[in-house]
Amino acid sequence: MTATNRISATISPEGSLEVLSQQEVNRLRDSSSKGVHEVLRQCALAILNYGPLIDDSRSVMETWQDFDIEVVQQDRGVRLKLSNAPAHAFVDGQMIRGIRELLSSVLRDIVYVSNEIEHHPRFDLDTSEGITNAVFHILRNAGVMKPSRDPSLVVCWGGHSISREEYDYSKGVGYQLGLRELDICTGCGPGAMKGPMKGANVAHTKQRRRNSRYLGISEPGIIAAESPNPIVNELVIMPDIEKRLEAFIRLGHGIIIFPGGVGTAEEILYLLGVLLHPDNVDIPFPIIFTGPRSSADYFRRIDEFIAFTLGEQARERYRIIIDDPIEVACSMKQGIEEVTGFRREHQDAFYFNWRLSIPEDFQQPFVPDHRSMASLALHRDQRVHDLAANLRRAFSGIVAGNVKEHGVRAIERQGPFRLNAESELMAPLDELLTSFVAQGRMKLPGSKYVPCYTLNNQ
Repeated sequence: MTATNRISATISPEGSLEVLSQQEVNRLRDSSSKGVHEVLRQCALAILNYGPLIDDSRSVMETWQDFDIEVVQQDRGVRLKLSNAPAHAFVDGQMIRGIRELLSSVLRDIVYVSNEIEHHPRFDLDTSEGITNAVFHILRNAGVMKPSRDPSLVVCWGGHSISREEYDYSKGVGYQLGLRELDICTGCGPGAMKGPMKGANVAHTKQRRRNSRYLGISEPGIIAAESPNPIVNELVIMPDIEKRLEAFIRLGHGIIIFPGGVGTAEEILYLLGVLLHPDNVDIPFPIIFTGPRSSADYFRRIDEFIAFTLGEQARERYRIIIDDPIEVACSMKQGIEEVTGFRREHQDAFYFNWRLSIPEDFQQPFVPDHRSMASLALHRDQRVHDLAANLRRAFSGIVAGNVKEHGVRAIERQGPFRLNAESELMAPLDELLTSFVAQGRMKLPGSKYVPCYTLNNQ
């Protein structure tokens, strides 16, 4: 990467946090373990570096190791000083406005979480209620809760490493959702996260719909590998994957799941595990698995794995619709109408699903390392939502070993993570993961995948 691919500039934040206290500025400058400068640097680089398809956050940081960002406080506010930033984030020396808006969102969320959540006594992050309260305040501070809107937000999950046919299909589904004036929320990256937004954007334009929402929700560990796509017009950076997943299901009114890999499987297990909790049995929440005809085998394997591990009750919570974008959109529209009626009847908020009970096992951050991965309880002699929580952690660890900097480095130092599963569970788990590898869903097309895990009998 030559110097001509880099640019240094000083910019003003766009639309949020134009003013910071001296203490906040010092925390952002602090590169020690107690500071947040490195988190800001990594997230900012992800925003500026959108375009190249790279799913290894470590390689991104190594390629741009001379990049830096500094918060400069002035009498009239703050400015951001960028050194050796990706030049493609600028046009004629000026930062692209959408990128500047997203960069400001990163600054907003990192400052708020660091100063108002992690270091504030009113948030007890050791309790379920305290974690949900923190998620609510982060989202409210970001301005993504819209009290005046009827339910319309469809969360779309799926992989960043998908085929062109699967991408085009996700775009077709997004188009049909957009024609029905539904908004889109995704993990904000490429692939199945970009396709629905792009399709909906065209449909919203045809419908002359104003104030359409393309909400992206990410977290520091994954954003470098899944930089926000250019259609995202609202961005929130949650502190960790668990709060990110909670934000999706608290904000969303229905979820569509496209083909993906182990990260998508993690999301599915999280969602079903929460909905299988006895307190959530009667809460309507439309879920649709969908893809083109070529993806039918993918969903068959996912469906069989869910049936084996979580049972028939879990299968009743979702529909599988193959190769029919119109049916997907109509079914989701109908499901959201049921959600609307339920919340009106129970006088629940449209903008945040308070009624969902999320067990603390799904909320406490799981830090994947060789010890924590090896000690996961991967057996069926436990409550079904507890098994879902442990399987979700196993898949989360594989995601970390695949793309997150700390996970990749841990694998290099100590070898693959070791997962210990009961013999009856090990075979279907191995078959599912092996199918992801065979279908090229673990890495971007053209990349050779070296497993970051081994499976062993308990």
